[in-house]
Amino acid sequence: MFNLNFFKQKSPQQRFLFILGLTMLLMYFAIGVVLIFTNILSLDPDKFPKQYQIAFGVVLIVYGAIRFARLINQKDSD
Repeated sequence: MFNLNFFKQKSPQQRFLFILGLTMLLMYFAIGVVLIFTNILSLDPDKFPKQYQIAFGVVLIVYGAIRFARLINQKDSD
């Protein structure tokens, strides 16, 4: 799983990419939550019905979780 010593041994480039991956996870999660629970985006209900908004939000959250799992389980290539 997540090993803090492995994170300390990474190069600065690998650490940056790890933090960028975490940021993208938060972005996917935030957009998914906004689509599901709020009406901030003011999408046209005729073109993008509420059930599709919920489905797309769930897909974004699941995709973010899959990317996070791959990021955590990534092995050092060196």
